[in-house]
Amino acid sequence: MNFIWNFPLFSIVLSLFSGPLCFMLSGKAAKRYTIIYELTLVVMCAAVLGYVLQTGQPFTYVMGEFPAPWGNEIRAGVLEALFALCFMIIMLASVVGGFQFVKQDIDESKINLYYALINLMTAAIMALLWTNDIFTGYVFLEILTLTSCGISVVREMGRTTLAAVRYMILNLVGSGLFLLGVVLFYDLTGHLLMVPMQAAVAELAQDPQTLMVMSISLGVLTIGLAIKSGLFPFHFWMPDTYGFSTPTSASILSSLVSKAYILLLFKIYYRCIGIEVFEIMPIRNILLILGICGMVFGSISAMHANTVNRMVAFSSAAQIGYIYMGFGIGGEFGYVAALFHILAHAFTKSLLFLTTPRLADVSGGSAAFKNLQGSGMRDRHAGIAFIMGAFSMIGIPGLAGFCSKMFFGLAGVRRGDNLVLVLVMLALAASSLLNAIYFIRTCIRIYTEPAQDAPWKLVKAQPIAAYDIPMIVLITANLVLGLLSTTIINLIQQGLSMFG
Repeated sequence: MNFIWNFPLFSIVLSLFSGPLCFMLSGKAAKRYTIIYELTLVVMCAAVLGYVLQTGQPFTYVMGEFPAPWGNEIRAGVLEALFALCFMIIMLASVVGGFQFVKQDIDESKINLYYALINLMTAAIMALLWTNDIFTGYVFLEILTLTSCGISVVREMGRTTLAAVRYMILNLVGSGLFLLGVVLFYDLTGHLLMVPMQAAVAELAQDPQTLMVMSISLGVLTIGLAIKSGLFPFHFWMPDTYGFSTPTSASILSSLVSKAYILLLFKIYYRCIGIEVFEIMPIRNILLILGICGMVFGSISAMHANTVNRMVAFSSAAQIGYIYMGFGIGGEFGYVAALFHILAHAFTKSLLFLTTPRLADVSGGSAAFKNLQGSGMRDRHAGIAFIMGAFSMIGIPGLAGFCSKMFFGLAGVRRGDNLVLVLVMLALAASSLLNAIYFIRTCIRIYTEPAQDAPWKLVKAQPIAAYDIPMIVLITANLVLGLLSTTIINLIQQGLSMFG
C-alpha cells in the first residue's frame, strides 16, 4: 500500500487529536497550532489529489483490513480530494482572516476552546468527504452539528444564543430524519457500506412497490439534510445564525458546513442509491422546484435586508437553491454544474463574510446600510474584496459565479425537456437580476462619500497583513475558477467517472 493512502485517515485523526490539544493550550498557542496543522492538512490533501490524478484510479482504505459488510472504509478519488483541498484552503483562510474579530468577539479565556471546536469541526468535514460508510456519515454529521452550534454561541450576545438554539433545534430535527432514512435503507438492503448498498438497491429497484418504499426512505433522508443545509423553505435560520456569528464562524458555517451536508447527500445519491435509480425517483423534480424557489425567494429576502450581514446570509439561501436546482436538472451536466457551484459559492461567501465586518468596523461598528456609506474608501482592501465577491455572485464574466450560471444553463439545455429549460432560464435570469440589484446597490453605497454630519466617527482601517493574505488567496481562487473553469470542470467530470 502506498503511504499516501493513509493521508485521508490521517486528516481525520489529526483533527480529532487537535481538538482536545487546543483545549489544553493558551489562546495564542491554540491559534498558532491550528494554523500549522491546517497547513499540514492542505499539503496532505494536495498530495492525495496529485496521487489519484497521476494513477487515474481511486483507492479505498479498509479499516483494520475487515472486509464488507463488517468493515469501515475511507475512499479517495479526484472528487473527494479536490473538495478536501479546497475546503481546507477555505478553512485556513477563515481562521487567519477572522482572527482580528475573534479577539474582539470572544472572551480571551475561551479562545482556545473556540479553536478546539474548529478542529473537531474540521475532523467532521473531512470524514464526510472521505467516508464510504453511510452510518459513519451520520456519526460525523452529529459532530459537525454540535461544533457548529458551539462556534455560533461562543460569541456571547443575546441574539447569538437565540440563533444557536434555533439552529440546534432545526439541526436535531434534520439529524433525526437523516438517521431514520439510514435505518430504513439498512432494513431494506442490509448494508451500510455504500458500494454494497448500491448493488442491493439496483436489484430491489426492479420491483415497483419496493422502489416506492425506497423513494419515501430517500425523501425522509433528503428532507433531513435539506433542513441542515438551508434549502427553501428551511432557510429561515440562516440570517441570525450567519449574521450574528463572529466572522470566522459565519465564513465556515456558510462556506463549508452547509456544503459538507450537501456533498454527503450527493454521495448518497450517487454511491448508495445509484444515479440511474435516483433519476427515476420523483425526488429529483421536487428538488428542482424547491431549488428554483430558493433562488428567487432568497434573493427577494436579501433585497429587503437592513444590514449587509443579513443580506449576505439571505444570498446564501439563494445560492443553496442553485445547487439543489442542479441536482434536480440531473444528467452529467446538472451534477457537474452543482458541484462547480459548491466550490464557487464556498470561496465567494467566505470572502464576503470575512469582508463585511471590516466595512462595519470603519462605520461606527454598524453593519446597517445607512451607516456603510463610504466604508469602501475608509477600508480600501475590504472594499476591493467585497467588490470581487459581489461581482462573482452577480455573474460578471471572468469570475466563478459567471461560469456556474453558464453551466446551469447548459445543463438545462442538455436535459431535453422544454418545460425544465424554460424554468431554469427564467430562474437564472430572475435570480441574477435580483443579485445585481442588491449587490450593486451595496457597492455604490460603500463608495459614496458620506455626509459631513455623519453621526458616527469615521475611522480609517489600519492595514493588517493577516487579513490581506487570506483575501488574496480567496480572490485568486475565485479568478482561477472563473478563468480556468474548463480545467476544474474536467477534474469534476473525471472525479464523477471514478465516483459511481
